[in-house]
Amino acid sequence: MKNSVKKTNLKKRDRWLWYLYDVGNSAYAAVVILAIYAAYFKEHVVGGVEGSRLWGISVGIAMLVVAIIAPVLGVIADFAGSKKRFLLFFTILSCGSTASLFFVQEGDILLGMVLFILAEIGYRGGQVFYNSLLPEIADREDFGRVSGYGWAIGLLGGIVCLLLVLGLVMSFEGTWMVRLSLVITALYFAIFASPLFLWLREKAEHKPLQKGENYFTVAADRLKNTFNSVRDHGEFIKYIIAFLIYNDGILMMINFAAIFGVVMFGLAQQQIILFMILIQFTSVIGAFFSGWLTDFISAKKTLVIFLILMLVTAVGLFFTETVRNFYIMGGLAGLALSSVQAVSRAMVGKLSPAGRSAEFYGFFAVAGRTSSFIGPTVYGWVAAETALWFEARGATDSFLWFEFLKEGTNFAEQIGQRAAIIPVVIFLAVGLALLYSVDEKGAAARLDGPNS
Repeated sequence: MKNSVKKTNLKKRDRWLWYLYDVGNSAYAAVVILAIYAAYFKEHVVGGVEGSRLWGISVGIAMLVVAIIAPVLGVIADFAGSKKRFLLFFTILSCGSTASLFFVQEGDILLGMVLFILAEIGYRGGQVFYNSLLPEIADREDFGRVSGYGWAIGLLGGIVCLLLVLGLVMSFEGTWMVRLSLVITALYFAIFASPLFLWLREKAEHKPLQKGENYFTVAADRLKNTFNSVRDHGEFIKYIIAFLIYNDGILMMINFAAIFGVVMFGLAQQQIILFMILIQFTSVIGAFFSGWLTDFISAKKTLVIFLILMLVTAVGLFFTETVRNFYIMGGLAGLALSSVQAVSRAMVGKLSPAGRSAEFYGFFAVAGRTSSFIGPTVYGWVAAETALWFEARGATDSFLWFEFLKEGTNFAEQIGQRAAIIPVVIFLAVGLALLYSVDEKGAAARLDGPNS
């Protein structure tokens, strides 16, 4: 009885250590990607139409790097029992690079891109190993709830960081405090990530190398075996294909939300931060609710519900012409965004064989980071090329039923942002359609069977 209580308490402690890392992780996403650095890079570092294009390219390069290295490192982490070590490396890379963004000023385009790319590689690469710890702190039937709670608690931490940053940015004029907020965010990330590294015990054991082996040959052999056994994991592969496509739409909206607000409505930095706090707040609600719903009706059905909401929100954003409606769409998007991401993470855990979580989360990262490479690049290219096309032809103050929104930037850029919403809708719709073919319950039954 005492041993049972002790194990239960340890599991609760481990979950909270895992949740706390998400607090720091979410602060980075909220401040760097959503509220501060995206808009600062576009408007102050670069300026003009090229800001959207270069932002998309920067995100794309970072995601492509992670897509290439994640599967190999994931296999090595499983084999060597070293998920925490890899997570520590990528966390240090992200925190250090984020703090260094303080030195990026107007015209420092190359420096601003390189440091952001390194911060993103650390952030996204670390997620592979952070996510792969989920099967170590929760049972399969609890994946949805634990993943959702982690996402929600992390988002609450992101809101706290945003409020802290908002107070500072509103108190001081100029870009100095905007840049200092990136240093504060890096420290915030490091502080909340530290307990996991200090006290969480990794359950996977280190496997000794055989004569003539090294970690890279082991990784190559295991990856080859995984590809050869694709028939045994057909539902996982189908799910990953669907995820790769709908995640494009999700990440395009995440990475360009601040830029959309600035271009369309001329939102100031404080307004962008308030907008992101709204998104974070509704995201907390969505994450908590989706975690419960996943374990109640299944991950697939929950994903379908929130992807439909995401699709409706994207269409609504295309037609939005007032700041009020932009904020409404943002609130709905937050409700759906966190839910889709939390349930997507839980879905991988449900479809992964025991003892191979980092390997399968590595493939999950490939899909996600490939999406991150394709999606933002497509958005940035469509937005920039459409704006340039209209500028070259002398854009007027109206096009079809749209009229120039006087608080925003020039009308050609506004039309470019609207045009870039179209691929978001397409990716969400296609991904949703493919998701219907995934047999979640059948795959889980086979994994839990006597021969698993």
